[in-house]
Amino acid sequence: MERIYLDHGATTPLSREVLEEMLPYLTEKFGNPSSIHAFGREARKAIEDAREKVAKAINASDPGEIVFTGGGTEADNLAIKGIARAYKHKGNHIITSAVEHHAVLDACLALQKEGFEVTVLPVDKYGMVSVEDVKKAITDKTILITIMHANNEVGTIQPIAEIGEIAREKGVYFHTDAVQTVGKIPVDVKELKVDLLSLSAHKIYGPKGVGALYVRKGLKLEPLANGGGQERKRRPGTENVAGIVGLGKAIELAVAEMPEESARLTKLRDKLIKGVLERIPYVRLNGHPTKRLPHNANFSVEFVEGESMLLMLDMKGIAASSGSACTSGSLDPSHVLLAMGIPHEVAHGSLRLTLGKANTEEQIDYVLEVLPGIVERLREMSPLYNQKALGGE
Repeated sequence: MERIYLDHGATTPLSREVLEEMLPYLTEKFGNPSSIHAFGREARKAIEDAREKVAKAINASDPGEIVFTGGGTEADNLAIKGIARAYKHKGNHIITSAVEHHAVLDACLALQKEGFEVTVLPVDKYGMVSVEDVKKAITDKTILITIMHANNEVGTIQPIAEIGEIAREKGVYFHTDAVQTVGKIPVDVKELKVDLLSLSAHKIYGPKGVGALYVRKGLKLEPLANGGGQERKRRPGTENVAGIVGLGKAIELAVAEMPEESARLTKLRDKLIKGVLERIPYVRLNGHPTKRLPHNANFSVEFVEGESMLLMLDMKGIAASSGSACTSGSLDPSHVLLAMGIPHEVAHGSLRLTLGKANTEEQIDYVLEVLPGIVERLREMSPLYNQKALGGE
């Protein structure tokens, strides 16, 4: 049985080209980049080359604006806690949204315990943050706004450039979590008017456990850990050289391939969305119909329990998810879907299908052939669905 992977929002396979770039730094090129001898200098050069590639990919002014981290979650934490603690003398108010990844929401909650005030903005039915709401929430105590570039569950792309414009006018620092957008849609830190931006390698066919934070030149950042002076004292600890080299190669490839690959994935995504909505009753598309990531399709399937649907899809060789991989162990419905006003019982039947390089039109046809039967079988066990089918409410 062919196995079809439709969970690229959770992670992507490591590309062969990225692996080949990394291999020498896992074997013969093993120097500590902080060492001054030839082995160390070789590793240092590899890191700085990767830093240039990341900076170029997001149009940063200077490679020194890139801080390598242990992934997207660490980058988010470093941005939010690092700015809040460095500038607490200027204010103690932070603005975020209800649909952020837990890496952002939990970092804000942690700061609340330190005395910071956090405003969590609501979203509309598409998961979109209102620019006007952001403007109204800013006070003379606001030091940071953190709003994600695109949602990891429903794919809605936020009006980041407009929010960035307001943040600049008000003199408030602005961070965006771009883990899901780098390599999928154009990401330009100048056009987006952001001061800080998080990204991760394993969402773009790079290795797990490595990410980066863009920090606009001149900003102070309180480190999360204390120790050595690596990454200009912003992220101490011996660098993950092979991982960083992998991130550099992965982002270089992703940006080069993006125009063609995004167009291809958009076509497949639209075919998938149209097919699901046409073939299965009582299904709604979650997220914005047009302002969404090219590889994301997220549905609420009424009268179905999401986990059962995932297990049955897996038995048919299809790997999918119900939402964020980082909350897959939770029995609670998605906080993103609830924030969008989707009822609790409907949010339990969510299905996220995220496409990638290996997916084909034939695979989408197979999903559209298999999924209606799975939903039908699950609904046969649902007393609520049977009541609905008999004309009840």
